Amino acid sequence: MAITNLLSTASPQIFSYKHSLYLSSSSSSLSLLSLAQKPRNASTSPPRKLSISAKSDDNESVDAPDRLISAICYFYPFFDGVQYGKYVITQFTPIQTLLQPLIPAIRVFKSFPFNGFLVFLTLYFVVVRNSNFSRYVRFNTMQAIVLDVLLIFPDLVERSFSPRDGVGLDLMMSLDSTVFLFLLVCLIYGSSSCLFGQVPRLPIVAEAAERQVP
Repeated sequence: MAITNLLSTASPQIFSYKHSLYLSSSSSSLSLLSLAQKPRNASTSPPRKLSISAKSDDNESVDAPDRLISAICYFYPFFDGVQYGKYVITQFTPIQTLLQPLIPAIRVFKSFPFNGFLVFLTLYFVVVRNSNFSRYVRFNTMQAIVLDVLLIFPDLVERSFSPRDGVGLDLMMSLDSTVFLFLLVCLIYGSSSCLFGQVPRLPIVAEAAERQVP
């Protein structure tokens, strides 16, 4: 099937730029990683339950262009991490059917190894740091960026451990499938919330995005 063929061509080498570029080309990405790892008052605040929630925007209504731009931004981390679904997609036909319309866009995104990093720079410096965009757009864009930066961690795990069989392979398959399903949920939830003019707040990601968007 087309989607499985696309995933099979997305070898780990295609995504090797994640570490060398995210960690060395911009201090912004490093700050995002540190924000995502530590809560603001780690020593005093009690543990908080992670949850995905949405709230209405402070304004009574959000302009349609702002809703559309914000919704589209959540496709970025999903496209960048779609390779983690190589096990889930091949086993569940409904997911293949769901992703079928996205294959052309995914193919374009994966056609050049550095497309993900170029999109990262564009979203961060052209949208997030641009006060001409509303805070609604900049916050949702920042959430998508932070979510994408967090993909460095499962990528590091895959590069550190490459089991070919046994329990190690089962654990790796479980990790990849969990990451993919989380990205899929974030895409559906984030985009649909934006289309309805609500503010999606993802666990860990929302707090880091709040700190980056004035």
